[in-house]
Amino acid sequence: MTRRQPPLRRRTVRRLRATSAAVATGVLVTGLLAAPAAAWSRTDATPGPGAPIGTVARTAGDARFEPGPCPKTPEPVEELEGARCGTLTVPENRAESTGRMIRLGVAIVPAASDTPKPDPIVWLAGGPGDDAVGEAKMAIDGGLNRDRDVIFMSQRGTYSADPNALCPNIDEFNARAVGLVHDAPSTERLHVEATKACRDQLAARGLDLAAYNDIESAADYEDLRNALGIGQWNVYGISYGTHLALVYMRLHPEGLRSVGLDGILPPSRAGSAATWSSARQGFDGLFKACAEQPACNKRYPNLSATFERLVRELEAKPVTTTVTLPGSDKPVKVVLDGAALVNWMTSATHVAPQVPAALDELAHGKPQRIARQWAGGKLSPQAMGRVAHGLVYGVFCSEWTPYESESAALKGGQEAFPSFPRSVQAQAPQLAFLHPDCAVWDVPAAPPSIRDATRGDIPTLALSGGFDSQTGADNGPYVARTLPNAKVVTVPFEPHVVFATSKCAQEIAVSFFDDPAAPKTACLNGLEAPEFEIGP
Repeated sequence: MTRRQPPLRRRTVRRLRATSAAVATGVLVTGLLAAPAAAWSRTDATPGPGAPIGTVARTAGDARFEPGPCPKTPEPVEELEGARCGTLTVPENRAESTGRMIRLGVAIVPAASDTPKPDPIVWLAGGPGDDAVGEAKMAIDGGLNRDRDVIFMSQRGTYSADPNALCPNIDEFNARAVGLVHDAPSTERLHVEATKACRDQLAARGLDLAAYNDIESAADYEDLRNALGIGQWNVYGISYGTHLALVYMRLHPEGLRSVGLDGILPPSRAGSAATWSSARQGFDGLFKACAEQPACNKRYPNLSATFERLVRELEAKPVTTTVTLPGSDKPVKVVLDGAALVNWMTSATHVAPQVPAALDELAHGKPQRIARQWAGGKLSPQAMGRVAHGLVYGVFCSEWTPYESESAALKGGQEAFPSFPRSVQAQAPQLAFLHPDCAVWDVPAAPPSIRDATRGDIPTLALSGGFDSQTGADNGPYVARTLPNAKVVTVPFEPHVVFATSKCAQEIAVSFFDDPAAPKTACLNGLEAPEFEIGP
């Protein structure tokens, strides 16, 4: 989950804003491509024997797929060269019979095998608000298309959808917010103002903001499956994509052969309290690995205690510094308070070997490394104008805040980190000012069933990372309680979204789709903790 907010707003899943962490995950958005459509001449037909998926225009209910150019992306993606592409047109709000239609970009990367399996894999992106088409590199680099086509569709509101629900004003505020005290009342006021401005401009463009949620998105994917003429397919969801996948499994199970969940965010427990629990698990995993490595433990003893002390000290007396970022000589003011440090740490598990040294530097009056990482992602071009904040708030404000009070959110912080100041505990990592934001977003609550646990016998792979501080590893066993055919796997020493960083996780995922009853996990046996950086 990745929620882009000051200091870390909007990104489950995901999507890190420290530049080095973003590279580590491989979650990159990409450029404008066009696939040749001249060969796609048949319409409203069932694909003939051997006809590739996505080469035929078809209508399924109110939805229609049309072959055509590949979805637009900010930078080129080599993995999409040769993809079969097009557009899925669906109702914006299925409850409104006379409502407008929206268009979602589709890209189908062919299987590498000459004899592909008939059941493709559809990739559900993280966020909320990230465009699946921009995550094609991660999926293909990991080998998902070895012998199956892999399908990417821009979820409603995302970058290549029409209309999109982007709000660059929020991204610009996030960049400015690195120079503000995270949880000050003045920061909250500016934060909520940016959220309201986003809502106002989307509403002025005619978007039905109540239609940007998991229920409609799950129906979009089911419409895509039917419009492509696919009897059954497989799903792989990362970060927030697991949240959507679990809703999809509950509402439309009939077309699902198997489901992979990576960086798990269960709708039945999603919210601020769970975010705090996940942070505790990921931080503790990293601190334990350092303690078990003699050189790290000797140089950085009691790292957990050092971190918690720094949070208290910085919250009482924030540190202000100035840094320059790669590619720019312009100085950037950065304020590090306790909450900023917590949010930095939530992302920094992606660059775990640096964390002990960075915390030690901060403890000895050298905040520049953490400040540079903290600001770098917010001011990076990849952080601007690419996230569908309208979808972010559509999910959070209809599915989360109606079912978790501010007092419950605070309690989650108090239970996970009792030594933290109340001002830090009140604003969960990645979710600061969530209730005030949702008050101005003003969309109806989703049906209470949105919080139901997903049940059923669909074969499921529940993958987590031992260092995941965004969606804790305990979410794997949690979802498996009601999914009897689930295989729970935790890849040690890995951060959020293990497919992005672990060859072992990629092998497990690919083998799962080969045989969902018996994924190959032998590669886990030889894994070792990273060698932590040891400073002078």
